[in-house]
Amino acid sequence: MRFRVERDVLAEAVTWTARSLPTRPPVPVLAGLVLDADASGTLSLAGFDYEVSGRVEVAAEVEDAGRALVSGRLLADIARSLPSRPVEVVSEGSKVTLTCGASRFQLLTMPVEEYPALPEMPASSGVVAGDVLTQAVGQVVVAASRDETLPILTGVRMEIEGDRLTLLATDRYRLAMRELAWSPATPGASTTALVRARTLSEVARSLGSGGGDVVVALSDGTSGTGTAMIGFEAGGRRTTSLLVDGEYPKVRSLFPAESAVRAVVGREELVDAVRRVSLVAERNTPVRLSFTEGQVVLEAGAGDDAQASEALPATLDGEPLEIAFNPAFLLDGLGALPTPHVRLSFTQPTKPAVLTGQQEPEGDDDPGYRYLLMPVRMAG
Repeated sequence: MRFRVERDVLAEAVTWTARSLPTRPPVPVLAGLVLDADASGTLSLAGFDYEVSGRVEVAAEVEDAGRALVSGRLLADIARSLPSRPVEVVSEGSKVTLTCGASRFQLLTMPVEEYPALPEMPASSGVVAGDVLTQAVGQVVVAASRDETLPILTGVRMEIEGDRLTLLATDRYRLAMRELAWSPATPGASTTALVRARTLSEVARSLGSGGGDVVVALSDGTSGTGTAMIGFEAGGRRTTSLLVDGEYPKVRSLFPAESAVRAVVGREELVDAVRRVSLVAERNTPVRLSFTEGQVVLEAGAGDDAQASEALPATLDGEPLEIAFNPAFLLDGLGALPTPHVRLSFTQPTKPAVLTGQQEPEGDDDPGYRYLLMPVRMAG
């Protein structure tokens, strides 16, 4: 195998493919990346850990076609450190040599014939704009659980109904839901999938940032490979992931049909105030919000402890209300909103509140993204 490729192209491709390599691979070959140089002038790099696979294709000057398996993390470190010159890669026997300007590295190869075959990409289920997918996933994954003892809640539920794609995530203390438009491959399609939040977040950032469309491909395991999986493809990059197995809780019903009290506050002003006031809040101590006509007062701390308070302008529709939240969870929801104002909708102080975005202090909110947050019971 012998090929030449631009340094930046190689570094970007290797870094993207190596991002999901296991830190403790069950077998040594899974720590490697497969380099596959094709005589047509294409270099593909691939990695797989039996759960998530990644494959990227880039243009290269291929003199001799061939395949080799080398340490993925070491290759990524080397590729990033090379000077900005063309890189020549040659495999000879049990070694792969990289030459770039005056720099020369030799890497030991691993037996490529022992590397598992990458799963096939399922048939396309539809296409979504990459920037929309990136924003939507970022808004939802903040609410996904990080507790691996409850694997179902570490996932994001994807619901497809015709030309609407809905993403949901919860950790039992908050719930995020985003609805977005997409172009289904089959009109009127209806299906669901549970994808690991960590994987979905990485995919959305890396594939959606290019500005083009992202192909989403779902397999329920009844055909093809017989494995329930999801695939994403954009810009010559392709990744697949096994789906999370299990029944996701019916969380949509948690959103109240009506709200007795609604308040609108400047989003950035509220974010800054929560951060300041929560400086005196000890671990797991809530921030209290008291809504009255024209303002909201934020308070933290009590008794002999450090205390803080701050008042902000707010519009209130309904009776005055006092409620308390975990400040970190509240900031996650506020940070996920893309609008200048936030609407907080309440039923009562002991029931979950719903955060939605709003462009102006007066007018309608945007229900496309909703963040439901459980309140913290206040002492006394």
